[in-house]
Amino acid sequence: MAFMHFNESIEILENITIKSYKKEKKYLTDTLGYVLAEDIITDHNSPEFPTSAMDGYAVKHEDLALGHLKISSINPAGSDLRDEVIGGCCIKTFTGSLMPMGADTLIPIENVSVEGDEISIKEDVPFGFAVRAIGENYEKGQTLITKGTKIDFAEIGVMASLNIVSPLVYEKPRVAILSTGSELLELGEPQTSNAQIRSSNNYILEAMVKKYDGIPLQLGCILDNKESILNAVESALIQSDIVVTTGGVSVGDFDFVKDVIVELGCEVLFKGVRVKPGQHIMVAKKEDKFIVALPGFAYSSTVTALLYLLPLIAKLQNGKSSLRIVEATLKDGFNKRQKKAEFTACNYVLEHGQYFVDFKGKKSGSSAILTNMLGSTALLVTAEEDTSKVAGDKVQILLID
Repeated sequence: MAFMHFNESIEILENITIKSYKKEKKYLTDTLGYVLAEDIITDHNSPEFPTSAMDGYAVKHEDLALGHLKISSINPAGSDLRDEVIGGCCIKTFTGSLMPMGADTLIPIENVSVEGDEISIKEDVPFGFAVRAIGENYEKGQTLITKGTKIDFAEIGVMASLNIVSPLVYEKPRVAILSTGSELLELGEPQTSNAQIRSSNNYILEAMVKKYDGIPLQLGCILDNKESILNAVESALIQSDIVVTTGGVSVGDFDFVKDVIVELGCEVLFKGVRVKPGQHIMVAKKEDKFIVALPGFAYSSTVTALLYLLPLIAKLQNGKSSLRIVEATLKDGFNKRQKKAEFTACNYVLEHGQYFVDFKGKKSGSSAILTNMLGSTALLVTAEEDTSKVAGDKVQILLID
């Protein structure tokens, strides 16, 4: 079987077109972490009228030269003041209050002393000081937040100021999780044979889906027989947008997942990639739904989920994966083992704005060493064309936290 170049597999993912995105309206405070499915366009100016930015006295700037001004009225925030500022007078005005008619400047309370019903000017201010102009925050008809933006607290605050009760967002994709293997034990299930092992893949995948903006549907472990796998995957595909499986995609006698995917009428986008770990990765598509078949070893399935599952979760929300690749400096040498794209667990630290990596405590061996993901871990990225590295070399690392 010919394995494709890693870059080709990523290009296939990037070129996938979603025919019909799922969208929903959600109450504003429930949209944190969702992706906007509409542009947020203002329907008014903010502020709509000149507004005070401080506590002080609304004045005509030219009158400051008089040195003393009479306090003719008071203007609390929220009041609909009818009084105007006339020559030789001022109106006491508070933060957030509309500027009274006739005033063009606000002198702060710190700059004056009050003597009865008059103020004495202690320190002058420039024309227009502490007056928020019409549209200072935003103007009517302005696009403040674009479609495709992931909603954070700032977006929620801005939409609240626009009285947007229920913005339109992309639905978070439902991700069904299946682990195949007759040797697997669920959490809490007693071990009755030395050949049995505790399943971890389905639980780490559930956590990853939650962290990276999907909705997990945990379907547990299934036996290594074709009928069980066929029924489980078929049912999962009905319930979800993405089905992710672990195990059963290699070339063994009991690796049925790859056969089941074809029998279910899915289009295989690719199977087999020159990548370490996880070369037997398989991604298939049926309309706007996907099956991601990951290897069974824990480290392999975790890394390939980062590389292939997370971009699909983002794509179904018309968004982008939050993972970043940055430049770092090696503190240790790195032995390039195979002519494949390699993703190797490493420790990273940010010092004076630069990333540095080493491999202290990271074990070498099979693709089952999940403990290599503990701590401040990133993945050292080396292309299949790369050679071994020495301390001090600049490298690329994939940040996963």
